[in-house]
Amino acid sequence: MEALIAPARGALERGDYGRCQQLLAPLLADYPAATATGGQLRLLLATAQMGQGDSAGAAATCRSLRVCRDATLRAQAKDLQEVLEAPALERPREWSMTLPTLSEMKPLEGQVQSLARRRRRLPPPPPAPPTGPTSAPLGFALVAIVLLLVTVLLGGCVDLQTSLRFPAPGRLQISQTSLSSTGRPLPWQRQLAAELRDAPLQAKQTLGRLQLRAKAMPAAQALALLSSTIERGAQLAAVDLPPPQFSLQERNWLLGVRQQFTAEIDLTALQPLPGLRLSVDLAPLPLRAVRQAEPLPAVALRPRSNEAATVRWTLQPGTLNQLRVSCWRWSRLGVGSLLIALALALVALLQRLKLAAGFGPPQLPA
Repeated sequence: MEALIAPARGALERGDYGRCQQLLAPLLADYPAATATGGQLRLLLATAQMGQGDSAGAAATCRSLRVCRDATLRAQAKDLQEVLEAPALERPREWSMTLPTLSEMKPLEGQVQSLARRRRRLPPPPPAPPTGPTSAPLGFALVAIVLLLVTVLLGGCVDLQTSLRFPAPGRLQISQTSLSSTGRPLPWQRQLAAELRDAPLQAKQTLGRLQLRAKAMPAAQALALLSSTIERGAQLAAVDLPPPQFSLQERNWLLGVRQQFTAEIDLTALQPLPGLRLSVDLAPLPLRAVRQAEPLPAVALRPRSNEAATVRWTLQPGTLNQLRVSCWRWSRLGVGSLLIALALALVALLQRLKLAAGFGPPQLPA
């Protein structure tokens, strides 16, 4: 799909809007507006039409995406349509500056001479009034503080939960849930879902709740996916964060697997904001398996019916967050084999004690 869209996207980035429309014309017939590919093609077409000044055509193209099955593309087309169809506001004349033509301008020679004669006749200016200490502009400071608080509250009211599940040794399943406290989808959530469309993640947007879930996969692949997801989310939020460090080491002892998981997330560049909550859930995991959790301690969540034990580690913005976990994942096959071997050894020992007591081997009746 990217190979098909790449030539048209390149023409759009170069500002060649006519060439972009020519490249998109044959593709629009093959991909209807109801498909995700057709939705992307029509968004590019609407952008090219806007570049040529065809606002009506761009609005019509956006209206055709109402049948698109991709909720993200449908929402983007709706937002763009509202901008295109918004009524134009009249601009006051005093907001513009009109330069007169050279024919309308009066000669400056006479004006300069008259101005010089006026300056000679003017009396000297009065002395400047005495000044005291400058008072603080309390009104402007109050307005600035209110605007800052509104911006912080609207931009930071989000609860981001990351879940790490260990279904089997060597396997890991990740999921992320971001919840907006306003109950409406945030632009950051839409952009993140669009950025991760090519990743092996299933996105589900329900009002202000965005859920990203991946299937169980090898641990190294899952941790790399989690790291890239956090980096993309930080870039969309305009926060320069170092790449997070995750490590999972396993050692098989036949009876079970010894797992050691470490996580290091540097949130020094992220300032604490009201309503911003970041947490990581690990399951199944008992609280005693947590060896280190800084700066905030990990807590055990109360398990519901038919649910495994879960540990929640809350992240604190503005500092370095570290977690170290060490636990055993017992193997049913290995433990069962050990129990069978112990049972056979016990039977052999009892048989030997019976022979030593003089009972002799079992015989058939005469």
